[in-house]
Amino acid sequence: MTSRRTAAVATATAVLALSGLASAPAFAHGSMTDPVSRVSACYAEGPESPKSAACKAAVAASGTQAFYDWNAVNIANAAGKHRELIPDGKLCSAGNDKYRGLDLARADWPASPMSSGAHTFRYKGTAPHRGSFALYVTKDGYDPSKPLKWSDLEAKPFATVTDPRMESGDYVFQGTVPKKSGRHLIYSVWQRSDSPEAFYTCSDVVFGKDSGGGTAPAPTASAPSDEQIEDGQDESTVEHGGHGDGDHTTGAEQTAAAPEPSGRPEQASSGPSAGTGAGEASSAAPNAPAPAVADSGEVLAETGGDATTPYLAVGGAAVLALGAAVLFGSARRRRSRV
Repeated sequence: MTSRRTAAVATATAVLALSGLASAPAFAHGSMTDPVSRVSACYAEGPESPKSAACKAAVAASGTQAFYDWNAVNIANAAGKHRELIPDGKLCSAGNDKYRGLDLARADWPASPMSSGAHTFRYKGTAPHRGSFALYVTKDGYDPSKPLKWSDLEAKPFATVTDPRMESGDYVFQGTVPKKSGRHLIYSVWQRSDSPEAFYTCSDVVFGKDSGGGTAPAPTASAPSDEQIEDGQDESTVEHGGHGDGDHTTGAEQTAAAPEPSGRPEQASSGPSAGTGAGEASSAAPNAPAPAVADSGEVLAETGGDATTPYLAVGGAAVLALGAAVLFGSARRRRSRV
């Protein structure tokens, strides 16, 4: 094979590889850890031997894999159409049968103590990307023994935030929790702005004393530790596209010291005027802020990027280099013939 043909084949191979990367899915994953989501609480208890009655029932309904994959309760092409895509009774699973155990209507789910007023929310971002969070709380009179419906949630989110800062792998933002009493549920929607993908969580909370709905009070929910998350990675089927801890280019280790994007306050918006319905609050893509910078000085993932972005950059450079080599070789051969 001539050098010209060799270079041409190499270029074609690189182009095909690059096109394959371009069509690869984007990756981003996470779940609420303060207040603790149902899936996080059951993963923390251990998928093989959960301790609480509710988590035992959830594992029996869904199997253990759903809880090893605790950070992937999502809809790949949500694009803000949350109410249209998720039917009543399946909000906690996001309509995904794999997580059907999370939709069990029970008053004994492990719960987080909650107080009205200012609260610091934490959302573990195991593959961080830019996007917006919207938090809803159930209405007064909420009955946890009945399947959760959209109409059980307050019409507007009590807190919304776009591109919150990260601390030790957690998205961290403030919100003002409405005045409530007894057992309630906080529903979160994380709509990515660099992809149509969205993530959903149900966090059981208790304002004041938990009556247990006529039974024994439910246990307090605990979030999985970093050690538990690491230990469970071998059992997880969730792909992170290289976005694990240590990948500064995606912001996995962005800290509180990272500067806030210009014009983007850290404080989440609160109150009835903070947003619209669940299908509207997260549907509009926010204006892309300036890229944040990690302690290492490397730029974090920007709006428009996904898991393929670094590979596209490298692949594109390779294709250009190979193409230049082909042209240069051709020119030299033409000159030699003259």
